Amino acid sequence: MERANTDLMLQNLCIMEENERLRRMARELDQENKKMLADLKIKQKQQLSASSRTAAQMAPGGAPSGATAPASKSGKKQPK
Repeated sequence: MERANTDLMLQNLCIMEENERLRRMARELDQENKKMLADLKIKQKQQLSASSRTAAQMAPGGAPSGATAPASKSGKKQPK
């Protein structure tokens, strides 16, 4: 009986140590996840502001202001 009790105590100790290790790992992964999410939000804001600046610079026709129509490959004007 004493031997079985000792074996169970050792098994319980191993389980508690593994549990603590997994708890630490979960905490680290949670911190990493929060940092990555914050970085992603910053990147999205930067892309959104860059795209809104680009949209504001576009001419009403959809081409950037000051842009000219592209020439054809042959250099001749295409009939409309």
